[in-house]
Amino acid sequence: MTVQTFAEQMRAWRGPALFSYGFRPLFFFAAVWVMLAMGIWLLMLAGRVDLPSRFDPLSWHAHEFLFGYLGAVLAGFLLTAVPNWTGRLPIVGWRLAALFVLWCAGRVAIMVSAGLPAALASVIDLAFPLVLGAVILREIVAGRNWRNLIVLALLMVFTLANGLFHWEALRGGVAAQGVGLRLGLATAIMMIAVIGGRIIPSFTRNWLARMDNSVRPAPPMQCFDKLTLLISLPVLLLWVLRPEGNMIGGFLLAFAALHLIRQARWQPLETRRDPLVWILHVSYGFIPLGAFALGLALVTGGSSAAAQHLWMSGAIGAMTLAVMSRATLGHTGQALQVDRVTVAVYLSIIAATELRSLAPLWAGATHLSGLFWLFAFAGFLLAYGPALWRKKPEGSR
Repeated sequence: MTVQTFAEQMRAWRGPALFSYGFRPLFFFAAVWVMLAMGIWLLMLAGRVDLPSRFDPLSWHAHEFLFGYLGAVLAGFLLTAVPNWTGRLPIVGWRLAALFVLWCAGRVAIMVSAGLPAALASVIDLAFPLVLGAVILREIVAGRNWRNLIVLALLMVFTLANGLFHWEALRGGVAAQGVGLRLGLATAIMMIAVIGGRIIPSFTRNWLARMDNSVRPAPPMQCFDKLTLLISLPVLLLWVLRPEGNMIGGFLLAFAALHLIRQARWQPLETRRDPLVWILHVSYGFIPLGAFALGLALVTGGSSAAAQHLWMSGAIGAMTLAVMSRATLGHTGQALQVDRVTVAVYLSIIAATELRSLAPLWAGATHLSGLFWLFAFAGFLLAYGPALWRKKPEGSR
């Protein structure tokens, strides 16, 4: 029996280039969706739109940014990374298209869920991460790539959080203030801490070596990294279950200190000349910054919602843009160099995050933050959308 290589599989696919690799449709339409969702949210805040959804407006906004947008980016990342981890062929063609359609169905079902049977939108929405998890599990088991089971475990916890969010919404509560949202956010932060802890020092080392810079970051996943991650798990779990009080606030401040020390060992200041590398460090820096702001808010009685957005818009929003832009360049045969549009994208998402954190002090900060968010993702689509739709040039690596 002839074993088909990935290159042969790509050449055999005669359909749209969009479905020739997992990152293509999911990165592109994740960006499209998060722009649409932000536009709808701003219109909701202005009182001009009322969706026919069972979710209250705040819960719809939170769900679609965390589970809708991030769910698509995670899928695109995993469908691209897992073949590299396992040595097996990626999901392409009509199977990839079917998975993408399943994600789209979830977005539509939630938007019009008020006109559907009570739990139907939940079932449709949860089908996508469950099928994705089954695909990733099959690949990891077939490739005997046991070390990456932790990533699958985090994906399943993220799916559980989504299910809890739906359950809380169906019970009539404000799910955006419930356990499901906090569990999903905490899991996303752990994903960034785990995956970022592998790729950030590696990419930093590679770039410093190319620049003949003798400084080197600490290698990935040393004892201090593992200790930081082990301590982070119970701290985040405590925050999920009991998100108030001085004790958990103190734990979050300690969490922030550990992650700040961890990042300092990766030599972030040495990367300021390369946007593709410094944006990874800036994105990761929102983890300790968000934990510090959240811990301080809990200790002093300040706004925890504004602090959480340092994680949601900063750590998640900026890191996903960083990963999507880098992966698109690398997997479409382009040099790992960015233009001014990409730099503007990175600066816009940072500005959106900082402005959102000012919302308790300035009423207009939320709307201005939303505009910068739109600029960031519009810029991503402008800079990377054409490459996501085009076939990879023949002969490129």
